[in-house]
Amino acid sequence: MKTLSLVLCLLVYLFLARAMAATFKRLGASKQVTAVRMKYLSKTANIALFTVFVFVICLVLGLGYSEVSLFLSSVFAVVGVAMFAQWSILSNITASMIIFFGFPYRVGDLIKVTDADFDISGTVEEISLFHVLIRTEAGNIITYPNSLILQKPVIKLERGNTCFPQKLFPPTAPVKRSSLRQQIQARSQR
Repeated sequence: MKTLSLVLCLLVYLFLARAMAATFKRLGASKQVTAVRMKYLSKTANIALFTVFVFVICLVLGLGYSEVSLFLSSVFAVVGVAMFAQWSILSNITASMIIFFGFPYRVGDLIKVTDADFDISGTVEEISLFHVLIRTEAGNIITYPNSLILQKPVIKLERGNTCFPQKLFPPTAPVKRSSLRQQIQARSQR
């Protein structure tokens, strides 16, 4: 009986892996995503599916839920402590998934990330698992983390526009302030 259950679990895993690969391939083609990006996302999804598969196999083999959950919670605790220092890696991978499904910008689009300190504008060269590569007009490459590109407004040039909009309200000229001594002198002259 266990052998039949194991074979059934393996068949379901293989079916789900193929169905997931086909779904990613179809979504990638419809969204015009590069093959390298599709490879990143497929690997990430396959790792998650394999983890679920191992959990189910452990339950089928007779390991109790409490033993499996204790083992997995121990593994996740160790991994969580190890990844705590690298939380940005997890946030960038999660942001990569969000960008894949909901990012309105594609490779080749001219974008500007609104940043008060730096001019981050150019053509999107690549969207990878951890960052977006933006080529500036000068030919430099800006590597911008996925988690940050989701946090800031991004302007996309389209419909024949050739320049990015400027600030709506430019800073006003500083008001000239008189010193305390000048104010006292002005009052005494009145």
